[in-house]
Amino acid sequence: MTEDRKERQREMYRAPDPAEGPLTTDQGVAVDHTDDSLTVGERGPTLMEDFHFREKITHFDHERIPERVVHARGAGAYGYFEPYESCAEFTRAAFLQDPSVRTPVFVRFSTVQGPRGSADTVRDVRGFATKFYTSEGNYDLVGNNMPVFFIQDGIKFPDFVHALKPEPQNEIPTGASAHDTLWDFVSLQPETMHMMMWLMSDRAIPRSYRMMQGFGVHTFRFVDAQGRGTFVKFHWKPKLGVHSLVWDEAQECAGRDPDFNRRDLWEAIEAGQYPEYELGVQLIPEEDEFNFDVDLLDATKIIPEEQVPVRPIGHMVLDRNPDNFFAETEQVAFHTANVVPGIDFTNDPLLQARNFSYLDTQLIRLGGPNFAQLPVNQPVAPARTNQRDGYHQSTLHTGTNYSPNSLGGGCPALAGADGYAFSHYAERVEGHKIRKRSESFKDFYSQAALFWNSMSDWERRHIVDAFRFELGKVEAVHVRERTVEQLAQVDYDLATQVAQGIGVALPEPGANNHKPQASPALSLENLQGDGSIRTRQIAVLVMDGVDTGQLAQAQEALTAQGAVVEALAPHDGKVLGADGNGYAVDRALPTVASVLYDAVLLPGGPTGTPGLASDDEAMRFVRDAYRHGKPIGALGSGVGILSTLDPEGLHIASGHGHVCTDRGVVTDTTTGTASEEFTRAFSEAIATHRHWNRPRARC
Repeated sequence: MTEDRKERQREMYRAPDPAEGPLTTDQGVAVDHTDDSLTVGERGPTLMEDFHFREKITHFDHERIPERVVHARGAGAYGYFEPYESCAEFTRAAFLQDPSVRTPVFVRFSTVQGPRGSADTVRDVRGFATKFYTSEGNYDLVGNNMPVFFIQDGIKFPDFVHALKPEPQNEIPTGASAHDTLWDFVSLQPETMHMMMWLMSDRAIPRSYRMMQGFGVHTFRFVDAQGRGTFVKFHWKPKLGVHSLVWDEAQECAGRDPDFNRRDLWEAIEAGQYPEYELGVQLIPEEDEFNFDVDLLDATKIIPEEQVPVRPIGHMVLDRNPDNFFAETEQVAFHTANVVPGIDFTNDPLLQARNFSYLDTQLIRLGGPNFAQLPVNQPVAPARTNQRDGYHQSTLHTGTNYSPNSLGGGCPALAGADGYAFSHYAERVEGHKIRKRSESFKDFYSQAALFWNSMSDWERRHIVDAFRFELGKVEAVHVRERTVEQLAQVDYDLATQVAQGIGVALPEPGANNHKPQASPALSLENLQGDGSIRTRQIAVLVMDGVDTGQLAQAQEALTAQGAVVEALAPHDGKVLGADGNGYAVDRALPTVASVLYDAVLLPGGPTGTPGLASDDEAMRFVRDAYRHGKPIGALGSGVGILSTLDPEGLHIASGHGHVCTDRGVVTDTTTGTASEEFTRAFSEAIATHRHWNRPRARC
């Protein structure tokens, strides 16, 4: 922990300076005692006239507001956005015009299903909502870490959420989708198949919010200064690459550190390792609206990047943590209808429903219509309205409260016809009032197949395992069978593997005629980021006798590249180095696990490190890192620990001064020094993140 961070924490929890004044009531009345209620005698009844007691208890009773129905568990951060160049050719939005202008932002990341007290690493969709405090008013880009959604029309949203949430009879399971009601709904709604493929992939268990994509999900519309429209889809891409946990890790993280993602975001910002994302757009001219195999208004579909490339238009940096979680992260209110001139909607039926639902939810959750006056929701642009009164009104309004008026000098006046005001996109709409979905929405399987075809072998294995786990928790056999029948419409091999794992009959081959299409942009293998190892967490396993000189060289080389290196030992305190000096331990092995780190380094020592091979916690740590595909580096006698895993067919260094690299395992038997060749090879292995093609360990 840096000294700046320590001082900030001390300041946060320090008692107020007495010179600033005494403790008071909410009305400013000084209080000289707050430990005992006002009673009749020492053992008598409490008196209702104790206004301090009543105020204190009443305020406490009302400290919690209703949590969000979905996206209840979140983490947030402030930052800024900068465009790369003027986007005037397709939008007049002011914050997308001048590269020298920084627009403040607040971003909230979240899970969907679980309540506020659930774990971070559950299998779930993640919210990625950004509030831009622009000069023209607040713009909210409310998205997820997946580019599609479960349903096509918002009228189904209550049904979907009811099915997804814990079952009503026992409120089980918390923060999980592996239960009967969800899969019953899914198996009866084929439009969910594409999203379920994403949910069963590793995208549903991100390594970090800093390593997670974001998408606007819907097709929106840019509008330029001449009123011309362009369809647009929004993409956030993290500079560190897109990386995920694996299911085994995600489950252990939920127990070891249920705040894993929230803590990661907070600590990275506190350490000055600011998360950065690039904003890209897919732009579709209006005349090309019907030139695709899918309907642009269907939120369960994507436009593959190979068809419409993503154009980078700016970047966002998150550089400040909130000062108060409740006041900021919990009370921030996002709304898909918070748009600015130059950004408008389409007739996507799911988007239209969200434009109603978000505001309706905030009215009850935040206690009334004045939630925009909360500091985290206040625009930087002046707000001049004729709205008055209501719960939590904090503005002292004067003057008239209607338009038009003459008594108030006509103020606030309407904006002129100079293009400053928001103007709805002019679009001709006609038709009968009906409840009917367009035929162009009824291809439910081809894009689910596209996703499956785009996955690497190891991603496919993880998807099959996820379906087997989820459906294995479903008690109703007919729901299992019906889901497998749906999967057969996506890919027969996928359905067969799932059926074999959950004990149901093999399905009939699906009557599908999908084109054998793939989109490489969908695979995690192609989203490695900038090739750096910044913020990667590297565990160094040490014991008495460790070669501290060699370790110091390796640690210096890794931290110089922005990695975070922590020394772990069977106990806290210090270990005795080979040079006779103590070496500080950051954490004791029983308090951590391999799942909390991105890579492992095994340093050597004349007598020390091989002793780790007899320590159960240490060997479990190394075995888990190996089977999860994580980079492992070993120096000197530390190479011997890897040998105990007996990985069949893996090349491990055996001669003096020889660096060997094989599928993310980097070894060097040299003693006394960590060579530049070793640190370079280990860094490259870490930058790749995972190495799934290594042989199975035999121990």
